[in-house]
Amino acid sequence: MREWFEYAAVWMVLKTMGVLPRAMARSFAATVTAVVFAMVPRLRKTAEVNLRLAFPEWTEAHRRDVTHKMVRNFGWMAAEFAHFPRLTAANIEKVVILEGHENFLEGQRRGKGVLYLTGHIGAWELSSFAHALYGYPLHYMARPLDNKRLDEIVNQYRCSSGNKPIFKNESARVMLKILKDSGTVGILADQNTMPEEGVFVDFFGNLACTTTGLARVALHTAAAVVPGYAYWDETIKKYRLRFEPPVELTRTGDAERDILENTQKFTKVIEEIIRKYPDQWVWIHKRWKMRPKGEPPLYDF
Repeated sequence: MREWFEYAAVWMVLKTMGVLPRAMARSFAATVTAVVFAMVPRLRKTAEVNLRLAFPEWTEAHRRDVTHKMVRNFGWMAAEFAHFPRLTAANIEKVVILEGHENFLEGQRRGKGVLYLTGHIGAWELSSFAHALYGYPLHYMARPLDNKRLDEIVNQYRCSSGNKPIFKNESARVMLKILKDSGTVGILADQNTMPEEGVFVDFFGNLACTTTGLARVALHTAAAVVPGYAYWDETIKKYRLRFEPPVELTRTGDAERDILENTQKFTKVIEEIIRKYPDQWVWIHKRWKMRPKGEPPLYDF
């Protein structure tokens, strides 16, 4: 019964925002996320700790301003998600424009497939959706939601532009086949990872446990690793889907060292993007939750 009510609530919100004009939907969603954020102290505390760790030189006022804009960005992205059924190849340019797309095409030309390196930056759901409408669909790594009805509608929206999910229990086999066929796989590589699945690398001057999956696949397949992210540009009132040049892999002949050094390299790319657009990253995620053995926790709540 609880799953049914969750599904009904999400369905109603999606459909309601979907029929509203885009500007109104974005304003409504931003208001809702601000209310939710104010009602959940744990989220505020996480954002405060993270921003102090990442930007110790900032004033408290600066951190509060970034947090406020981050919450607004969450609402905007929810509204954009609700409007996915309205987006087509004919009108996508009114919402998202491409920038640095020659970098993605360079990765494709190498003929080994593309690993689309990204994170929870800007409108991350919109980035891959829009790219598919521009003619470049991809497969994305997906963790099924516990609520099956909810998972079904979320993936229905995500896949309506031509993208397809790869679920964790089939990820390695499917991913290798996609890359062998010169396809594209999108990977979010900016979240806390369990030690058995990651390594500790520097992220904003603090060690963060980070997935090694991207480095392992890239080294094994020689696929091009191309950073891509959709950030909001206030000057044009649109998102720019920006692609950076392919990240050249480090190969020393020492497998474990290569995994560590390339994971660090990918993490540094994400950090540099966040530094450019700090109000468009998810500071409410406990990125430094896992600690090296013997180190005290950074979150005491």
